[in-house]
Amino acid sequence: MEIFDDLVAEYDRVDRIFAGLSAAEWASPSAAAGWRVVDVLLHLAQTEEAVAATVTGSSVRPGVTGSGQNPVSVDEAMDRWVAAERAGPEVVLPRWREARRRSVEVLRAADPDKASPWASAPLRPATLATTRLAEHWAHTLDITGPLSIPYRDTVRLRHIARLAVRSLPYAFAVAGEQPGPVRVELTGPDGATWRFGPADAPSVISGSAGAFCRVGARRLAPEESGLTTTGHHGATALRVLRNYAA
Repeated sequence: MEIFDDLVAEYDRVDRIFAGLSAAEWASPSAAAGWRVVDVLLHLAQTEEAVAATVTGSSVRPGVTGSGQNPVSVDEAMDRWVAAERAGPEVVLPRWREARRRSVEVLRAADPDKASPWASAPLRPATLATTRLAEHWAHTLDITGPLSIPYRDTVRLRHIARLAVRSLPYAFAVAGEQPGPVRVELTGPDGATWRFGPADAPSVISGSAGAFCRVGARRLAPEESGLTTTGHHGATALRVLRNYAA
């Protein structure tokens, strides 16, 4: 399936970036608040391990999401998990490599129609793979930006853009906004036009695919994106846009 091949291609690109870091770069602050560069990769390793665990029905590490009388947000749970398992790159990089290998293996072998528990809702393997692509892309921005490492957009962003559009009803609900049909027309990195959503929707978001995905990843403010909106729901959809569920 295309999404699995594209996920592996993105993992390989991420691997090359992390493998080339110096000791000082590994220890430097990332754009993810409170996390060093090595912490970001640790988080990705942990969540890849969680993918394999949830799809195979194995147990995930306890204490990640809080419980009963003391629930915590997903962000807080992830921060606690990273804090509990911090290590150097000599431990984290091999751990991530094994975790990403295993997660793809499990996703490829899984029943394509069976959804597994994840964040806010169960996801099928292809959608779960798309969320992994989106998360790795967003967190690699957190590394490459501060370190001034080139990280060009690729046509693999199409998966992320489609995920963001499909997640709009959820995004509207989380924000407490009234949902409405939205059409999205984007220009991909290769110059192609990508269209998502109802063709007759009166509300439209248009512009760069890279900017659209960055807004959905909360790495770019809507007003700084250069994206344009029309219709009753266009501006609201851009404001609540998200490539993830949390």
